[in-house]
Amino acid sequence: MTLVGISELPSLGDELENAKRAASYRAVDENLKYFEHKIIGIGSGSTVAYVAERIGQYQAEYADKVEFICIATGFQSRDLIITNKLRLASIEQYPHIDIAFDGADEVDHNLQLIKGGGGCLFQEKLVCTSSQQLIVVADAKKKSPKYLGTCWKKGVPIEVVPGAHVFVQSKLREIEGFEFAELRDGGQSKAGPAITDNNNFIIDAHFGQIQDPIELHSRIKMLVGVVETGLFVNNAEKVYFGTPDGNVEVLSR
Repeated sequence: MTLVGISELPSLGDELENAKRAASYRAVDENLKYFEHKIIGIGSGSTVAYVAERIGQYQAEYADKVEFICIATGFQSRDLIITNKLRLASIEQYPHIDIAFDGADEVDHNLQLIKGGGGCLFQEKLVCTSSQQLIVVADAKKKSPKYLGTCWKKGVPIEVVPGAHVFVQSKLREIEGFEFAELRDGGQSKAGPAITDNNNFIIDAHFGQIQDPIELHSRIKMLVGVVETGLFVNNAEKVYFGTPDGNVEVLSR
């Protein structure tokens, strides 16, 4: 096969989906060094689906020369890897990742992120921090005009050990800016709290607009029972935003 350029792609019939695909394809085309990057982290989310699709196209194009080994952050990303005929492996086998692609729930002007809205939290951060590069893809609605907590109104996800959720919620009240926190519910398909891939609970903690996500992450992470926070600080190298008009906006450090 021959890789199709972004400008030559047929329309998906939806402007936002076209923008997500354009952002994802461009992120892969501009950052994946397919003869150098062997171990690739694949995140989750509707935009990342197009990342996996594009990497699958590269794999098919250069099958006789390269074989990408892909590390998933959760069930959805495992499915994306398999669907696109990429090789699935675990981070236990490959703890050092060359490059990772993932989505975000919100991105601020310093490329700090809120992630974990979909429930993949600890594993996403493990993959991101194990990677030499993190490239984020998202639609433009995820871009904050300044501070985190402006666009994403569902709070900071916090993965906690089940037996510690009451204690953690009580200690969160002592942190400056705290508004309220709630244990994430499993929804209509599950009675009780949502369960992560690591069999933990998620607390969604609201702090309004977050002016110092680094400090807030540090304060929350210090609490006994907290596994990880959804504040991804100083991780992202570039962010590709797909805009409703079909263009792509790129922010980088």
